[in-house]
Amino acid sequence: MGVLTVGRTQLDLPLDAGAALIRYALSRGINFLDTAEYYETYPYIQAALKGGGYAPVIASKSLAHSYEKMGKAIEDCRAAFGRDAIDIFLLHEVRQAPDLENRAGAWQALIDAKAKGRVKAIGLSTHHADVAALCAGLPGLDVLFPLINFKSLGIREGENAGTKEAMAGAIRAAAAAGKGVFAMKVFGGGNLSGDYVEALDYVTGLPGIDSVMIGMGSEKDVDDAVDYFEGRLPEGYRPDVSQKTLRVDRGDCEGCGKCARHCPSRSITLDAENIAVIDPANCLTCGYCAYACPVRAIILI
Repeated sequence: MGVLTVGRTQLDLPLDAGAALIRYALSRGINFLDTAEYYETYPYIQAALKGGGYAPVIASKSLAHSYEKMGKAIEDCRAAFGRDAIDIFLLHEVRQAPDLENRAGAWQALIDAKAKGRVKAIGLSTHHADVAALCAGLPGLDVLFPLINFKSLGIREGENAGTKEAMAGAIRAAAAAGKGVFAMKVFGGGNLSGDYVEALDYVTGLPGIDSVMIGMGSEKDVDDAVDYFEGRLPEGYRPDVSQKTLRVDRGDCEGCGKCARHCPSRSITLDAENIAVIDPANCLTCGYCAYACPVRAIILI
């Protein structure tokens, strides 16, 4: 379960409601939660785990560049969950090879934290196929968390759009080198959720994928996921997405303006911080903007 969905940048659920949803997921057998320092969703997980009964694997990550800031992020996470060791901790959203080099201090902090028993496994998350390709040969890396979906939405390679084929190749190589791989954005930020079964069939069928992280905002989302993985979901199942709306993830938007240029209803503008804003009154929910966005910053919720 990707816990980002319940947080402030997406559904912004009240604490009790978000915690109840996570606990419901745990009760249905989901045992792996993904969060991040940036998401500000630790309180939801804390509340969900209060009272005991569940001890899921928790993966977190930080955008930190320096040794000191990554060290603090790890300690904050350990304190938040009262754990001696966090199961998985990652460099969050490594964008290109120079970005990885520039975050050498943060990476060393992860290596040292693992050596001290404060983190069990370390690695990185990325939307970039070229970065993912480095992971098979990166000493000390245990886990890769890549973006992959059957439409290549949001996949990058250097400064350009990337392909699902390139990312799938990097995943195979990482797995062959003994790295664990769990996948993100299988629905392209919700934009492919209408093709629910096809989207999941594609990613779960890729060699090297160990787990799939799915954002869930309701008990039905949980039930659909469990039914799929337990083989009860009809092959032609298509969820009702008529009530979903397009939003911009402000943390991902780079202000390139491509979404606005591809919007047929002219409902997208850039605000004072050069971040895209969608006017819901005029939005047709056609999804053209999402396909135009190079960094998958437009999500359907």
